[in-house]
Amino acid sequence: MTTPNKKRLIIIFSIISTTVLLDQVTKIIARQNLVNRGTLRYLNDFFVIQYSENTGAFLSLGSDLPENVRFLIFSLLVGALLAYLAYNLIKDKSAPLNQTIAMSLMLGGGIGNLIDRIGRGSVTDFLNLGIGNLRTGIFNIADIAVTAAAAIMLIAAFKSRKKT
Repeated sequence: MTTPNKKRLIIIFSIISTTVLLDQVTKIIARQNLVNRGTLRYLNDFFVIQYSENTGAFLSLGSDLPENVRFLIFSLLVGALLAYLAYNLIKDKSAPLNQTIAMSLMLGGGIGNLIDRIGRGSVTDFLNLGIGNLRTGIFNIADIAVTAAAAIMLIAAFKSRKKT
């Protein structure tokens, strides 16, 4: 029989490994197929696929920093924060399921982008959504996971506030 903690660990590692795998496979496909292909547009430009390498963080924030500073912040510091998150995620057996799922998505997305930063010096992005000039930045599956984690936590916070 599986104990609640074993089920929890299975959920955590399943979400993290699936997120990292999907992220890395889609980035490999993007690098192999989009570099020389240009921009692909679907649904009247609502969904755009275009290749981009991001040396910064969200919306290329910090991309103009010196390479050694970017490595320190986006690889070493982020790696340490992800290790801390992993430690707390595994250690905190009393966390609600939605928090466990959110933290697992955040960790999986963070690991996916960290793999790129350490292995390539930049993060491969290739997805863009929008209508007309109102568009998202270019993002990837890891970014979707981190955004979903934030949304789950925000919804949980609002539900928690409503109860009190």
